[in-house]
Amino acid sequence: MQTLSASPAPLAFRSSRPVVAAIDIGTNSIHMAIVQVDPSLPAFDIISREKSTVRLGERDPKTGDLTEAAMDRAIAALQRCYDLALSLQVDEVIAVATSAVREAPNGRDFLRRVARDVGMKVNAIAGPEEARRIYLGVLSAMELDGKPHAIIDIGGGSTELILGDGREPLYLSSTKVGAVRLTTEFVRTDPITDMDYEALRAYARGMLERAVEELHGELVKHPLADQLTLVGTSGTAECLAAIHAADTTGYVPSPLQGCELPLAALREWVDRLRRMDIEERSTLPEMSDRRAEIILAGAVVLQEAMDLLGVDRLVVCERSLREGVIVDWMLQHQLIDDRLRFQSSVRERSVLALAKKYQVNLPSAEHVAAMALTLFDQTQGLLHNWDDNSRELLWAAAVLHQCGHHVGHDAHHKHAYYLIRHGQLLGYTETEIEVIANLARYHRKSAPKKRHEGYQALAGKRYRQMVDELSAILRLAAALDRRQIQAVRRVQCQFRPPSREFRLLLEPADRHDDCAIERWSLDCECPIFETQFSVDLVTIMEPSGC
Repeated sequence: MQTLSASPAPLAFRSSRPVVAAIDIGTNSIHMAIVQVDPSLPAFDIISREKSTVRLGERDPKTGDLTEAAMDRAIAALQRCYDLALSLQVDEVIAVATSAVREAPNGRDFLRRVARDVGMKVNAIAGPEEARRIYLGVLSAMELDGKPHAIIDIGGGSTELILGDGREPLYLSSTKVGAVRLTTEFVRTDPITDMDYEALRAYARGMLERAVEELHGELVKHPLADQLTLVGTSGTAECLAAIHAADTTGYVPSPLQGCELPLAALREWVDRLRRMDIEERSTLPEMSDRRAEIILAGAVVLQEAMDLLGVDRLVVCERSLREGVIVDWMLQHQLIDDRLRFQSSVRERSVLALAKKYQVNLPSAEHVAAMALTLFDQTQGLLHNWDDNSRELLWAAAVLHQCGHHVGHDAHHKHAYYLIRHGQLLGYTETEIEVIANLARYHRKSAPKKRHEGYQALAGKRYRQMVDELSAILRLAAALDRRQIQAVRRVQCQFRPPSREFRLLLEPADRHDDCAIERWSLDCECPIFETQFSVDLVTIMEPSGC
């Protein structure tokens, strides 16, 4: 199998212990953690934490758009985060946005505003990718010892449920039940009415049932399934554990890491919280005014999840998404050992799993990917200047370019776009998934056009240029395996700048095969390549080494 390029080499940091800022733009709050990484361990120390409750998930009830006021609050908070990060001379700022931004029709416009007004790039990540990074964050703080752990992260707009035992995640999910979302929909009075409370419980349980059922389906395969532990991350779990500890011991432990919250105690607190008004809730330990508004909905989600999972207690983990973003960054730059696996490995397995799901002819797909990377490598610096990450996106698109056949042969390139776009690839940002889907979309038929919806959805001119150029390369690679029998063993590129002649020297796998179908297919696809790179393409058959 043609593998991806080597993982990127460690960056040239200012010191041997780089400083990195991770920003999590959630539905309720914006969090930042600034850490100093020690590659020799590998581990990281928290230098600073920041939190702003901005309620970015505040949406226009008619359009579903993020409101101008919410975006303004978020921009101001992100500017403060960015200024603090720069003042601490961080080596890199990594920012991710979750459910509020990925669901809003104007979410991409908001990200463009952040780039323009703050000067910071933000990647929107899909729910399963958010869950994967939460898992990495938990692994940086807890040793799971090969025993199954369910992890629940209740955010403002979504709840992530994860199953893992310290190795690769066994199950990842994201469900649209969050503390802010459910408060907006069900908590209409203060305190909540009995009718609304029962509706809130029923809705939360109904939304969680499928994810819990799927998690249980994976759990039963584990040899230690009867030893399941539930881990709770983020604000809801931490706050409920804190008020339970204060109620039973008279003080709030610091840190909360490892604190337990029994289900019986949670049920008592849910019953008390539903009868309190917001002023009474605000007097509880560790309860800010903003948290007091949404804590009941968050507590109900947690209670229903614990009931469905069949667990009687929860253990708090204070590390979550933003720490997982740091771990993921360390993995990408080879600053952590193989125990957590490299990013490229996560990406590769996810792509191959999707290819298998859609019954892609893998020998052919991998051969096309090999041809595409060969063409990429031999033209880098001559016809294009894309980097190793772009190379990985081309590889993914090449492996998946035929997945649309799962729907039907006609317009299978268009079907491929949809299947990839919604295939929940792990290890990629939403922007990267959009690029992969577009590359596969344009491996045949028409060139990219501005009126095409998916092409319009790309995050700016740079990504449209990437799709223009790399899809032209993918076209040639796909043509080189037109019969899907790996007829062309090797391809060599020769570029003559004065005449702009671009030669493809083809070596057949079988010396008796003239590869007429492949050469005909190249002739059909080469005009777009020639136009894109302003070259004249010439195909030459070389003698086979057989």
